[in-house]
Amino acid sequence: MRPFGILDDPRRRILIQALAAGFFSSAGNAAAQLFGRSPGPLPAGQSVYRVSGAVSVNSQPATIQTRINPGDTVETAPNGEIIFAVAEEAFLLRGGSRMVIESPPARSGLVTAMRLVTGKVLSVFGKGRPTRIVTATSTIGIRGTGVYAETDPEQTYFCTCYGVADVTANSDPTSKQTVVATHHDNPLYILAKGKEGGRIRRAPFINHTDQELMLIESLVGRTPPFVFPLQDYNAPRRDYP
Repeated sequence: MRPFGILDDPRRRILIQALAAGFFSSAGNAAAQLFGRSPGPLPAGQSVYRVSGAVSVNSQPATIQTRINPGDTVETAPNGEIIFAVAEEAFLLRGGSRMVIESPPARSGLVTAMRLVTGKVLSVFGKGRPTRIVTATSTIGIRGTGVYAETDPEQTYFCTCYGVADVTANSDPTSKQTVVATHHDNPLYILAKGKEGGRIRRAPFINHTDQELMLIESLVGRTPPFVFPLQDYNAPRRDYP
């Protein structure tokens, strides 16, 4: 089982530092210089806030003008990244990822469904909007939550940044856990193999920040339900085993 690595994108670091230095006031100017516009709700009819590197939607090259809707597949090359919103949900899809935004079946009770086939995504979902996330090794039910996930065939890393998530290992329905989090309280690894009932394990806090959550929440007119210090947030607020 390989560990998930630490990301080191210079543009991402610049954005995080700018946001931390002054929230969205002075930081907005820095973000606008990097990405063409300040953080905030996207204009009507616009899905994409930022796209860099090679990114496709339904196998077509993505641009700022690309519309993204339920049923679409979004893919990033190793050098690609896209920040976008669909309805009341917003996403930061990192390089080397493939995500399908599914149309939930009628009568399922779901408002949103997404399948992270491979790669890494930070996501925020509207309050009271039941959502299902499927990865290579897990199925997760959430409602009004901010989450971060990384997945490959062997394991999924999943952090409930805030909100409630019901996590189940795909290969073992007895391995399940409900996470109630206010601030990255209980990151998890969900494994493809292992003892029955024991395929969910505690994990460290990795590869996402409060500032990035603030950015993508701003695209749908919200803020995260916590206050963070004006500094780069690269570690959890508490110790993890």
